[in-house]
Amino acid sequence: MPPFSETSYPLPSCSLSSLTEDEAGFLSNQLAAMDPWLTLGYSTEGLLHYLLRPDPALYRFVIFVGPTANGLVCVRYPWLRGPCLELLAVLNDQQRRGIGREIVSWIQTECPKAAPNIWTLTSSFNRGARSFYQSLGFSEVVSLPDLISSDSDEILLRKMLE
Repeated sequence: MPPFSETSYPLPSCSLSSLTEDEAGFLSNQLAAMDPWLTLGYSTEGLLHYLLRPDPALYRFVIFVGPTANGLVCVRYPWLRGPCLELLAVLNDQQRRGIGREIVSWIQTECPKAAPNIWTLTSSFNRGARSFYQSLGFSEVVSLPDLISSDSDEILLRKMLE
């Protein structure tokens, strides 16, 4: 079975389910009000467009803790010999509980053996995200100036799986 093709995934402390239009509306509102999206100037409408636009290579899942939507994960696959974690957002009340770590582990488990990398991007000002990814074995590969904002760089990170 191809990676990321199921509609739901149970994880130890949360579950993932394919994103619906209603959930996309709720989550785009939440993301627009929190960093890094707030600092980068993303609008609710722009985030909603990203979450709902047709893109067969982008897999979008809601993070549920119990019955409540508490975040979002978007994975592009394939991308440069592995998946690219385009968006990982855990809403504030569920942060620092190991959910992000579980999701990166799930991505690694879903990857076929021929995909030796997991990629992600984070903003240079987002020290928490940079530290989080480095603690999981990601290395900073390159800084991309002015990619999203002229006030910060985007940092491409790679975790080698082999």
